[in-house]
Amino acid sequence: MANTVCIVSPGNLASNPRVLKEADALHEAGYEVTAVVCNYTEALRRFDDEIAARAPWRVLRVPRLASERYFHLASDVAAHVLSMAGVKVPLAIAASAYGGPSAALRQAACAVPADLYIAHYVAALPAARAAARRHGAMMGFDAEDFHSGEGAGGAAEAFRMALVRTIEDACLPLCAHMTAAAPLIGEAYAERYDISPATVLNVFPLAMLSAATGESLHAGERGGLRAYWFSQTIGLDRGLQSFLRAMARAQARVTLDVRGGNRWGHGDRLIELARELGITDRVALLPVAPPDQMVELAASYDIGLSLETDVTESRRLCLTNKIFTYLLAGVPVMMSDTPAQRALAPDLGEAAALVSLADIDGMAAVLDRLAASSAALRAAKVAAARLGRVRYNWDVEKQFLLASVAAAFDHPGQVRP
Repeated sequence: MANTVCIVSPGNLASNPRVLKEADALHEAGYEVTAVVCNYTEALRRFDDEIAARAPWRVLRVPRLASERYFHLASDVAAHVLSMAGVKVPLAIAASAYGGPSAALRQAACAVPADLYIAHYVAALPAARAAARRHGAMMGFDAEDFHSGEGAGGAAEAFRMALVRTIEDACLPLCAHMTAAAPLIGEAYAERYDISPATVLNVFPLAMLSAATGESLHAGERGGLRAYWFSQTIGLDRGLQSFLRAMARAQARVTLDVRGGNRWGHGDRLIELARELGITDRVALLPVAPPDQMVELAASYDIGLSLETDVTESRRLCLTNKIFTYLLAGVPVMMSDTPAQRALAPDLGEAAALVSLADIDGMAAVLDRLAASSAALRAAKVAAARLGRVRYNWDVEKQFLLASVAAAFDHPGQVRP
């Protein structure tokens, strides 16, 4: 009988490609997989429907419970307990005060018998712990970010981080399996909780390659330089303002396409800045698209942007899926000089340009250099494509995930919740 795995995530299916890749890899390896996910974001529901319809593993999409809307009382209780020296906030209170779909996920996950429950994101940890305890199973965690290092300062953020640490303290030491999306994220968790996460990068399957990726080699020959950035939601803390200023200062004609949800109006703010810089005609906002189209959609550009800022410790340590999407599409990457991206840059060689967001002239010089030399641009694209096909893809990276899960099943005496 096959071992069973239940993946628990507080997001929509389409909002987390990492869940999809994990479920596919485990299913292909012979595990029986169920994904317990949420069904909250209306804009993603159509994409979720499509993913669920073709997934070879079971999908359980849970609605928000009415009780989830009333977390203010739990927040007040948690704040009071935190003010008392030496007193710990109970996990249930911390989970409710943290917000999100904690109760809905716990109820749904506990109804799914499994041998291993893998949580994604902090809100899923209490649910995975409760389900593992109910069924006498193991639990695991995938750290896509350094969640207890996500605070951006201020009293509200300090309170939120205290809740995160309470949840992590209660759950992470019990994990028989843990992965991290970047080496420095894993090191940070290892130092804080004396655990050893396996690094599993945010890369993508070779199957996402298509004839369209060949367009990248010839894109710059059409005149000018086409830059690209994407995310689920457009943000103002992702280095895009610095890039717009570099575009305006560069001698070459550079265009920028920004793909993502404009729910908070941040895309409009970027367009306003472009107008002030006199480059409105060179900046476009594009709608969100399904995760499985990201590589193909990136393929026609000349350079992809991964301009992380140091707004939080987590952002300093992360390696986002943007980098590896661009590489698989054969598109070189402009990366900001964060510790994680600085450590990666030597491995990428001429497929990456490391820049300081404070050095607008330096960023402009990179753009002018690539635009002025078709040979240099082509070499960067060839290097990116080679790295994507040989090293930075899911066909290679999933082996680290499977090894970690297999190790958990090979040691049935490990601590369980």
